[in-house]
Amino acid sequence: MSDVEQEQIVEEVAVEQESGSISIEDALKVVLRTSLVHDGLARGLREASKALSKREAQLCVLCDSVTEESIIKLVEALCNEPEEKIPLIKVSDAKLLGEWAGLCQLDREGNARKVVGASCVVVKNWGADSEERNILLEHFSQQ
Repeated sequence: MSDVEQEQIVEEVAVEQESGSISIEDALKVVLRTSLVHDGLARGLREASKALSKREAQLCVLCDSVTEESIIKLVEALCNEPEEKIPLIKVSDAKLLGEWAGLCQLDREGNARKVVGASCVVVKNWGADSEERNILLEHFSQQ
């Protein structure tokens, strides 16, 4: 009898979470984690530029606070090739992007420690089809 009550509570919580709107940053965070789990994430400029030049990329995330202007120009040029345009999202903080891409250690409570910044991250494989992925795709189709 208690099992049935617990299942009903879980379903109600799931419905409440779905009704709230998800921001682009939250959707991006979930998509990057899912892609990391499915081994479809290229982290760092070297891996990202290889994936972009081979046209394996589905989505590119670039950090705005990069000190080298040539890095930004390179990634934007690779994303905007005439054959196939790759969606590009810019993030303000490299440490935040590194944390989302899994370039950190987690402590016992699940907080990120020793975060390494990332200048560029590329999604090569979406992993599972999710609501967050659909939110990002709708965002790009509107632009």
